[in-house]
Amino acid sequence: MTITAASDKDIAVIRTIAHVTWPVAYGNILSPAQLAYMLELMYSETALNEQMTTKEHHFLLAEKENTTIGFAGFEHNYQATRNSRLHKLYVLPVAQGAGAGKALLDAVVEAARAARDVALELNVNRFNRSKEFYMHQGFNVVREEVLDIGSGYVMDDYVMELTV
Repeated sequence: MTITAASDKDIAVIRTIAHVTWPVAYGNILSPAQLAYMLELMYSETALNEQMTTKEHHFLLAEKENTTIGFAGFEHNYQATRNSRLHKLYVLPVAQGAGAGKALLDAVVEAARAARDVALELNVNRFNRSKEFYMHQGFNVVREEVLDIGSGYVMDDYVMELTV
């Protein structure tokens, strides 16, 4: 497993992984209309380019046998705090369970430490089974929140945190 930094040249592969992974991760949680809305909102070429440039999000890719199988997106000093924020971590369904998610998360934790942040936080849908993955990695639920994301849709999430 190799973890490398992504750039704007990797937007297409990030989009592909998101479009393959989201229906599996959220198909039983979100309506098809909300799924399509959120993918466009967060994973359009324009949105990803803005995240990488204007918003200064960092992206990592997980590769196995010269194939990109997952990615993570995060930022340091989230909202002027000493926390890093994991915005995205997805691994292709066919590659899940082989350590790519943990390798990506470990790399994000190391980046947070290098940035001298004190914690890594994330949002996870309250009904997403990945909550258990994060708990197994040492994250704790610190609060619940419902975020209005427009067009009548909300994200019903747990906010989780790990001291780094």
